[in-house]
Amino acid sequence: MRVRPHELATHVQRQGIAPIYLISGDEPLQMNEAADAIRTLARAQGYSGRDVLEAGARFDWNELTAEANSLSLFAEKRIIDLRIPSGKPGRDGGKALSEYAERPPEDTLLLITLPKLDKGQISSKWLKALEARGVFVQIWPIEGNRLQPWIEQRLRQASLTPGPQVVAMLAERIEGNLLAAAQEIDKLKLLHGSGVITLEHLQESVADSARYDVYGLVDAALEGQVGRTLRMLNGLKAEGTAAPVVLWALAREIRTLCSLARLVAQGRSAQQAVAGAREVWDKRKPLVSQGLQRLNLHQWRQLLQLCCLTDRAIKGQERQDPWLLLQRICSGMAGAPLPDRPAAHPENRS
Repeated sequence: MRVRPHELATHVQRQGIAPIYLISGDEPLQMNEAADAIRTLARAQGYSGRDVLEAGARFDWNELTAEANSLSLFAEKRIIDLRIPSGKPGRDGGKALSEYAERPPEDTLLLITLPKLDKGQISSKWLKALEARGVFVQIWPIEGNRLQPWIEQRLRQASLTPGPQVVAMLAERIEGNLLAAAQEIDKLKLLHGSGVITLEHLQESVADSARYDVYGLVDAALEGQVGRTLRMLNGLKAEGTAAPVVLWALAREIRTLCSLARLVAQGRSAQQAVAGAREVWDKRKPLVSQGLQRLNLHQWRQLLQLCCLTDRAIKGQERQDPWLLLQRICSGMAGAPLPDRPAAHPENRS
């Protein structure tokens, strides 16, 4: 069965969770959100376990069979998250997938993600077998006259009302990159909260006038350059960059690292965890690998807690200097020792 990404929730409500989901496409944001939606819907149905398999060039397809036949220690429902970066499972993979589709195990959901498929792949025996027993979600680019309505809908979903020319200007600035559009909308929400977004708000948000940008700051921290990271943070502060924007960039990266560190804690190498991360651009994967090798899951979670404390400080709910807290986050990402737990101001402790 074929289902559009926005129809997934309705489909599950009407027919329940399918044993197999296959997502195909080349647009990272929509791919990630479709996979996240399926995982969220599955968790609501009790699928609490998750195993990630990366089907690269040397992947042994017997691993899929073994994983399907293995029993959870706690008899929990689980997801097998199978990623096929090439989109071509080959003869052995096609056979393994067809056999899986014939007898999908109970209490197991197979989620397959792979790039856009050509006509031959769509008509292949293995794909037809998977589609017959599950759901096939094809992701198509949002281009041309579909882009501006998509941006406007995204703004309104974030409780932002676009003023005149805002949607058109944002569409021009992001040049068809949906992930960039989503990031800019998140930043607008952080800077201005709910309500009307004017052209002036947008111009201020996307202006690239800072000597050091927040993305460079994140990369320097992942590289482990403590001194350079703190100099860049001071430069951002001196040039008037808003603290919420800096925190937004740091927290977004730390959330990704927490997710990947969880895979490392489950036994995968840093390189294996990052290789299957569609939310990480290829050119940044070596940087993210460095971060995973420098800090463990507990440490990345500590940094995420520190981000929450910083957010409260920015909002005036904690009597601490947000920029000093941002320094602790940056230096911690770069490898400086972290305290056991983020400290709150004594007056804010219960």
